[in-house]
Amino acid sequence: MLFGFAVPLYKKTEKKILMNVLKSKISWFAVFVLFLICVQGNAQKVVLKTNALYWLTTTPNASAEFAFSNKVTMELLAAYNPWTFKDDKKMKFWLVQPELRYWFCEKFEGHFVGIHLHGAQYFGGFKDHRYDGYLAGAGVSYGYHWILSPHWNLELAIGAGYARLWYDEMPRIPCKKCVRSRHKDYLGSTKAALSICYLFSL
Repeated sequence: MLFGFAVPLYKKTEKKILMNVLKSKISWFAVFVLFLICVQGNAQKVVLKTNALYWLTTTPNASAEFAFSNKVTMELLAAYNPWTFKDDKKMKFWLVQPELRYWFCEKFEGHFVGIHLHGAQYFGGFKDHRYDGYLAGAGVSYGYHWILSPHWNLELAIGAGYARLWYDEMPRIPCKKCVRSRHKDYLGSTKAALSICYLFSL
């Protein structure tokens, strides 16, 4: 989430394996995307954007979207929250969320639907407990892209899907004997974006 991560207090073998899998898949995914961009030829259109809703939660973020054809694009989102607030309240995390999109009219204009993946590592909590873990999953989305000028656009997107969470739950004050390993299945909102976009050509 541009990229960094909160250092876990207790590292588990399962979490290390998951992290390695996520990093491997993200790396291969990036190579695949770069390959597709290279074979598209000249005048490749690219959109750089940032999600204002993430900034409202003090989460710096950025994404890039590449056109594969007149109706198909790929967005690569990264976000990172490193902050600790008053009374040791925090939820430090990094997140990556690639999304393949289909545009009903043409790329970067009007309605679109998408399929996205997400992977994250997180540590923190706002009450008496701390959570140290990972998540991975997928979802679907819908959005609309407004053209404001030749280069500046505005985009609204919402999405829902699934995520699997693995984490250690512990008291705010570290205590190895008090750590409980848990997992959770989540179904619900997986994307909410009001993005400011800048369009240019490579």
